[in-house]
Amino acid sequence: MAIAYNYRLSVAPMLDWTDRHCRYFHRLLTKETLLYTEMVTTGAIIHGKQDFLAYNEEEYPVALQLGGCNPEDMARCAALAQERGYNEVNINVGCPSDRVQNGSFGACLMAEPAAVADCVKAMKKAVDIPVTVKTRLGIDDHDSDDFLYAFTDSVVDAGVDQLTLHARKAWLQGLSPKENRDIPELQYDRVYKAQERYKGFPVAINGGIKTTESIVTHLRNVHGVMVGRAAYQNPWLLTSFDETLGSVANSVSREEVVEAMIPYVNKHIASGGRAWHVVRHMLGLFQGLPGGKRWRQYLSIKGPKAQSGESLLKGALDFKNDHKKPISELMT
Repeated sequence: MAIAYNYRLSVAPMLDWTDRHCRYFHRLLTKETLLYTEMVTTGAIIHGKQDFLAYNEEEYPVALQLGGCNPEDMARCAALAQERGYNEVNINVGCPSDRVQNGSFGACLMAEPAAVADCVKAMKKAVDIPVTVKTRLGIDDHDSDDFLYAFTDSVVDAGVDQLTLHARKAWLQGLSPKENRDIPELQYDRVYKAQERYKGFPVAINGGIKTTESIVTHLRNVHGVMVGRAAYQNPWLLTSFDETLGSVANSVSREEVVEAMIPYVNKHIASGGRAWHVVRHMLGLFQGLPGGKRWRQYLSIKGPKAQSGESLLKGALDFKNDHKKPISELMT
């Protein structure tokens, strides 16, 4: 029996960006949006010495993105994720990096639909939470609708609960992961066509989505929208998401968000962490506003050595607002 999949807006899994500190910060800006972890490999979860499934309860709803291709390992990690309280487990079939290809997962798995289908089936047997897939439209010269549907039909038939389609193909050879996020052409119409193919089944669109207006447009054509870099670089965009979903608009101010982050930063420092681990995700909070550059400068210079969340964040606010203070003061 298919699981009812209700999430319509999400923040994409982004390596080195969407860690638990980032997600805690993002949750202050939107209550309804599904937040994804960075991709975590099955090998790290099963054999790693640190806790790769750690998160804050305040992050709910939160999804784990898994990298792997062994059905038994994928099922085991999905079960661990469910046991820890994750709301969803997502299979990465979109990352084009060499490291991921060498591990036989990520975008290269588009060429192996049966293998991904086997993972879906094994995971579905192991958990009750949604099992989803995030993929590209194609890889290298294999980017026809026939190639895409050979993959998506296979995982849909296997019982996957939702598909997120990054509206670009991936070049596995010749382009870096960064270039793969910009150079391949965006093809939103192909994602719309996929949603038409799977009527009544949740398909989400991802790639190059930067504004609330574009989100609303996409939601007329597909079930869901996943926003990546725009949500990270301009996090205030997230404050419009709840209202877009028909919920209560988030009325928090930027200054209130900063105040709310102070005890979190202090707690992280007290546990042996560094303030910079947290505040680096807050650099874009005042993007596009007067003083936004000064806010970024203060955190970037003072953040790496800061010993107090309160002095760091309040100092950054003061510096942002006092345009008479020279940048040179930050070097002392």
